Amino acid sequence: MPCLELWAWPPPPLLLALLLLPPLLLSRAAGFYAKIGAYCLLCLLFSAAASVVCFLRHGGRTVRNMSIIKRFVCVFKYFYGIRFEKRGEEKLHDDKPCVIISNHQSILDMMGLMEILPKNCIQIAKRELLYTGPVGLIMYLGGVIFINRKRTSTAMSAMEEVGNTLVKENLKVWIYPEGTRNESCDLLPFKKGAFYLAVQAQVPIIPVVYSSFSSFYNPKKKIFTSGKIKVEVLDPIKTEGLTVNDIPDLLETCRSVMRETFFRLSDKLNENGTNDPTSQPVQ
Repeated sequence: MPCLELWAWPPPPLLLALLLLPPLLLSRAAGFYAKIGAYCLLCLLFSAAASVVCFLRHGGRTVRNMSIIKRFVCVFKYFYGIRFEKRGEEKLHDDKPCVIISNHQSILDMMGLMEILPKNCIQIAKRELLYTGPVGLIMYLGGVIFINRKRTSTAMSAMEEVGNTLVKENLKVWIYPEGTRNESCDLLPFKKGAFYLAVQAQVPIIPVVYSSFSSFYNPKKKIFTSGKIKVEVLDPIKTEGLTVNDIPDLLETCRSVMRETFFRLSDKLNENGTNDPTSQPVQ
């Protein structure tokens, strides 16, 4: 009789939860990877299609192709139910050269970038992305500058060249100063390249902050649902008169104001339970 009691129906709530948990987790993981796979497939297909349009319209590599790429990528949000709440976007439309910096969270950043990308704006990307088939091709056609991050001297030389072109051709340059994707609830320490470029060219830095994606996109928990991304373009930070010696302070100023904005937009507190960015020192 004890055995029959163990298999009595209905089963206890805890036992029922344990029985259902594996299928639910498997289903959620399967859904997550299916959406990621579809996203990557969309990138490949749209990149191939956009490459053809860029060749037909402009004949080759030019920053003008970014307007074509932007139209293609802005369609992605409708597939995934992503909504954008934008603030201060007009600050990017001043017809003057500048360096734009933003936080870098995941492969979804491409949608956020294209949502507010201004005219005559190129990006800095790691060289490895050049060899990603149609995606690398469309990035090349859009005027993306590829740098070898493993060779510091080569990367700095490329930045100097970009600085000269920036002013001469009246371009904007978009850089992720964290240098890599960051899915944590804080910003990584910034690398100096973007600030070196801005000081060399004596152009302003415009910080752009995206709220955390963690409420709807979380690879660790295998979550990928629809959601809203808040985007805020902050006031330009001048670099006129600054020298290389001022770069550490400039970097810290930009990171501090971006962290404060990130916490506010994401409705998150930092590890010390406060929105004060000074409560955690810059590493």
